[in-house]
Amino acid sequence: MKSASLCWGQRYMWLRVHQLPPEHQHETHVVLRFRVPDGLTTARCRALLTHLTRRHEVLRTTYHLGPEPEQRVDPPRALPVTEVSTERDGTATPADVIDELTRRPFDLAGEWPIRACLITTGGAPKQCVLVLNHLAVDVWTLGEIKRELRTQSAASAARRQVALAPVRHQPSDLARHEASADAAIVAARAMAHWQEEVARLPLDPFAGRRGPAEGPVARHATLISPALLAAGQRIAGRHGVWPSLVHLAAYTAMMALYTGQESVGFLSFVSNRQTHPYPDVMTCMFSPMLVRVDCSGDPGFGELLRRVSESFGRAGEHAYVPYDKVVEMVSREGSARGGEVRLGSEVNFIKQRTKEYGGRRSAFTWNPEPESWAHCGLDTYLRVDQWCDAVSLSLHAMSSVMDAASVERFLRGLEALVLAHDDPAADLRISEAAGQAAFAPPRPAVRSRDAAATGEPPPAAVQALAEAVRDAHGLAHIDPSHSYTLAGGQALRIPQVLADLGRRGWEGLSLQQLAGPAPLAALAGRLAARRRTPSSQIPSNSE
Repeated sequence: MKSASLCWGQRYMWLRVHQLPPEHQHETHVVLRFRVPDGLTTARCRALLTHLTRRHEVLRTTYHLGPEPEQRVDPPRALPVTEVSTERDGTATPADVIDELTRRPFDLAGEWPIRACLITTGGAPKQCVLVLNHLAVDVWTLGEIKRELRTQSAASAARRQVALAPVRHQPSDLARHEASADAAIVAARAMAHWQEEVARLPLDPFAGRRGPAEGPVARHATLISPALLAAGQRIAGRHGVWPSLVHLAAYTAMMALYTGQESVGFLSFVSNRQTHPYPDVMTCMFSPMLVRVDCSGDPGFGELLRRVSESFGRAGEHAYVPYDKVVEMVSREGSARGGEVRLGSEVNFIKQRTKEYGGRRSAFTWNPEPESWAHCGLDTYLRVDQWCDAVSLSLHAMSSVMDAASVERFLRGLEALVLAHDDPAADLRISEAAGQAAFAPPRPAVRSRDAAATGEPPPAAVQALAEAVRDAHGLAHIDPSHSYTLAGGQALRIPQVLADLGRRGWEGLSLQQLAGPAPLAALAGRLAARRRTPSSQIPSNSE
């Protein structure tokens, strides 16, 4: 069995998956749908799907805790495929089956990262649905999967041969490169940039806003604006930048206004496919990059856009790093500064050329409470989708940092700020952009004490945590007065530590908490003895 370390791009998703409770891990699943050409049988569809997994090792890979987390490639075999009929025959409906396949957590160590379902009518396959674990795929990989399946299914339906290009490299080749001295040099340079940028960020950008959540734990709203599409493109053309940067500049201005900070930082995402010799590997290769924008001096929008463009470019040049090492560096920075450094805001820009809005006016809508996203450990997440006829702005926000009114004002202010600069003569300073959103001023920041640091933790909990950290790393001794990272803990091994705590009968810690700067002794105060099922409730083997 072939095995390798996790690739650098997989490490962000590894940590994200294990931050989420199992019932919320579907937040990281990806669903693809294909129309099956007429003339294909279910047997032929099954054969095409098995051929896909035979070609690409990432689709028959399992992921294991360790001691050092690794990916293992299984030998080729038939891919299990679920079949469901559209007929009303008393069996589960396609919607029910797809929902179950999508929401059920992947067994990372025992299940391939792909689930397949064929929807049939009258026995003939009409649609193929794939549910994929994000550890195995990114946008580029998804595009390749769609291209291969469409090419092969069309050829098979037409009864003609098709030759796919040979697979030159597999994830294990990329992992081997990332363990090389050349990759270590690239990572060291990138980490130096991250260290410098993180040191210039405030500990908590939402310190003047953070408070008890009122109403739902988190909120999710969307604003779709046809006018933003052309306006963003015209502004970008005048300034010689990508339209995505126009929206990022407006976001930066809104965030500077809302937080009252002169330095705005957020995580954006980059494919990393042009930074090493293996751009054609099918796996999850994207990772976050830290974009920090200096908003001092109350710049006008044109100057702010220039700063955003420069910061985004520098971030992209230093984005290719193993993200677990970023987590450890941020933890050490927090220990040095006496509090958690929160990189709690993410921004993602996605082009969807085939998606259409069809409306002429902007539309603001509230979405269902994002219960699963609320467990990710973030403060906000803005997704900007560029459709063929509109731009969609979708904002997730924890209620502890944004109430409902602020969420709506943020999105409407972002739209208004871009539209205002469709006029070439406009150049609003950040302070002048306040009229677009009308946020209440942030209150003076007061650092709150971590609840885990109050009271005396039970000695048994402290001992259990120290032993779990020690055993996961083969260390001789753990000082509970140190943070997990300062004690020698590695971010990638946190899932193993949490699993060991569970076996010892303890629960209550999340991955993000353990990765932070709080001392282990203080974190032990969060642990609680796991409830045991009474023996009278356990069914016997005869039942």
